[in-house]
Amino acid sequence: MSEITINIDGKQIQTQEGEYILNAARANDIFIPAICYLTRCSPTLACRICLVEADGKQVYACNAKAKDGMNITTTTDAIKQERRAIMEVYDVNHPLQCGVCDQSGECELQNYTLEMGVDAQSYAVKDVARPSKDWGHIHYDAGLCIVCERCVTVCKDMIGDNSLKTVARGGDALDAEYKESMPKDAYSMWNKLNKSIIGLTNGTDVLDCTSCGECASVCPVGALVDTQFMYKSNSWELTKIPATCGHCSAGCQISYEKKHTDIANPEDKIYRVSNEWNFVSLCGAGRYGFDYENANATKEKDSLTKAVEAFKKADTIKFTSTITNEEALILEKLREKFGYKLVNNEALAFQTFLKNYSEVSGTTLYSGNLKEVAESNFIISVGTAIKSDNPNARYALNNSLTVNKGAALYFHPLSDPIIDGLGKSIVSIKHKPLQEEAVLYLILDLFADKEKLPSEVVAYLASYHATKTITVEETIKETIVEVVKSMKLSEETGVEEEVEEEVSKVVPKKISKEVEVDDNKLFELVGAGKDFSDTLEKLLAKKDSFSLVVGADLYAHPHAKNLARLVALIEKYSAFKLVMIPSLTNTLGVALINELSNEFGKYTIGYNTKGDFTLSALGDGDFHMPSMNQQEGTLTSINKRVNPTNAALSYGGYTLNDIANALGLKAENTISYTPCLPTSKGFKPEKFDDLPNHYTNAGQEVRGYELENVAVPHAKDESVEKIETLLSLGESLIYLVNPVRQFNEFTNKATNLDEVSGVYMSEEYLGKSDFNEGERVRIKSDKGEIVATIVSDNKIAGSIICLPTFDSKLNSEALFSGYRFNTASIERV
Repeated sequence: MSEITINIDGKQIQTQEGEYILNAARANDIFIPAICYLTRCSPTLACRICLVEADGKQVYACNAKAKDGMNITTTTDAIKQERRAIMEVYDVNHPLQCGVCDQSGECELQNYTLEMGVDAQSYAVKDVARPSKDWGHIHYDAGLCIVCERCVTVCKDMIGDNSLKTVARGGDALDAEYKESMPKDAYSMWNKLNKSIIGLTNGTDVLDCTSCGECASVCPVGALVDTQFMYKSNSWELTKIPATCGHCSAGCQISYEKKHTDIANPEDKIYRVSNEWNFVSLCGAGRYGFDYENANATKEKDSLTKAVEAFKKADTIKFTSTITNEEALILEKLREKFGYKLVNNEALAFQTFLKNYSEVSGTTLYSGNLKEVAESNFIISVGTAIKSDNPNARYALNNSLTVNKGAALYFHPLSDPIIDGLGKSIVSIKHKPLQEEAVLYLILDLFADKEKLPSEVVAYLASYHATKTITVEETIKETIVEVVKSMKLSEETGVEEEVEEEVSKVVPKKISKEVEVDDNKLFELVGAGKDFSDTLEKLLAKKDSFSLVVGADLYAHPHAKNLARLVALIEKYSAFKLVMIPSLTNTLGVALINELSNEFGKYTIGYNTKGDFTLSALGDGDFHMPSMNQQEGTLTSINKRVNPTNAALSYGGYTLNDIANALGLKAENTISYTPCLPTSKGFKPEKFDDLPNHYTNAGQEVRGYELENVAVPHAKDESVEKIETLLSLGESLIYLVNPVRQFNEFTNKATNLDEVSGVYMSEEYLGKSDFNEGERVRIKSDKGEIVATIVSDNKIAGSIICLPTFDSKLNSEALFSGYRFNTASIERV
């Protein structure tokens, strides 16, 4: 799109051709009222309050696109009348309960009623019973609902659950006189509003979705409220602490909202988490998993002494990636000083994958980010259970499909009804485990520029192609089209009919003929099916912006090195932007900062994981540590941004920096290490207190900084290994993946994320097997065995059994060798 100039209220501004007027105005700090519109989502025209005059004609700013030279007036006398009438209509039969409404103080109905100067009511209609409903984690009060449809829109366009819709209200029709006496748009809006309320698409009274809470977040009134927050606090009592979510690698911008616990307890408590919903959407873990702090830590000198002695005795530090960049750097400096082995297997797998990728790509980091995924119109996902691994990656995928009219291929062995439910323009291809290599070869074959690919790779791809002859039937219509084209006849009326009459004399209604077609054996290897070429052709129609998303199934794959090189070749020699999903919260930061090992010594310090001496932010180890909502620091996200996070709650114990200082490192605070993060890996020497954490009105992310994608020596050898022997696993498959809303021990600790731990089976699998939900079973693989309770999960399908990592007591990882799939036997206990 090209940049254009438009005029709004006498102010010349620049925007992109085709941008909505409302977005152009907001980006330039020009106020146009709007209730129903959400940035990043499609317009609904539900409120119509965004009326403006463009080149002398009234249009809706949320739906009208900017054109070069356009002259826009945001307010005229006629528009003022419309807006006031619309707000009067919204206030009709709205309960006067602002004093106890959870939205009071930040209610858009209150704000716009005052903004439009509504001080009298001109309209009335008989109300109908609109009882409130408990939908589980969301409470819906239909009496407060203004049917702006923001909840419906965000659930469809951003999240992809499609769980909400408008349903009939059952009220009386409006008085016919209003149609003549009211402003046109106000009447149209009221007529629709009076007929509707919000209902569930599943036809039940329970909201069955991925429980992100985004519908309540975007609600402009108090109609949709998180059940856990109802009547807990007035909004103006809460202090907002800007932070970064510490649960997965998305690095979402959040605000912890806190105040004192109660009259008897002055200690701060987090009451809820909010987000800038126009620019970032949260998953359920980010929204509801906030009370995992280490509340009982105190500074006891003896405990610090014991910790220091343990470090002096240790030769290994094992840790998880749920730590800040600064803590990772402290561990690295301790390694340099004392020679510790730093063990973090998932980060090591990602670090090695990045290294192998870099040898071909010539850069430290991948090229894309989730914003570019959302703005793409063709996406391929490989090697990730994207719904659970990184919900924001799923949101970006869905946003591309819904708003950008995109299409996608989703390659994964696990059947996922949530992904399949995103729409007809996404095709799920269920390949066998360990066949990710064939998938990447197929992508390379279909999309890479063969003239630039290494010749040996081109030759190898060609070996999977053969020409075969098939017999096809064509109707007489298809024959006529060919005849018309061959005779170069004009398209004037009647010509085709004449040809049809002549052809029908000598040609049967159907004819058979033999044609030669390309037979691509890679289709069969990846389970794409014989009609995949036709499907792909339809999906690719009018597509010009491409993203490839890869995940953790690739990083510990037995052929991970080859996969990394294949991914680099796809990025380098095709139009795809590449995004890698880091496995855990700060896996990317750890992979860049630390020199990791997979070898253990004789004595191990464990940090948020079990060791001979354990440091734990969960409060269950030998030495207390602060949780992520109790400390300052930075986290490196999937978008390659170094984002700041702040302490929402106090912490009374020691930190890793205190131990490091006792061992000879000297830093006043943990964040004293922020400007010391390694510039050779793309970090910048910026102080923590100088890092911003917000979005502009234009949606620009002004958070921390973006890593520099450092160039690395490029290997001249771009060869990849052939698939000599296709790896395979048996039929009884287990997969290491968490359910929606769970990531680790911290989300497991959160009060509102009450996920049952166990072995997850689909309703389909349970229906065909002899097992029942709630039974105890023994799962045994070649690596070990565990005993767990069966949990029925309607968010998965098929026969693959899922085992989580969020509950360390279950010890699911003992059944796997690194790669997330394995074969196992299952029997009742």
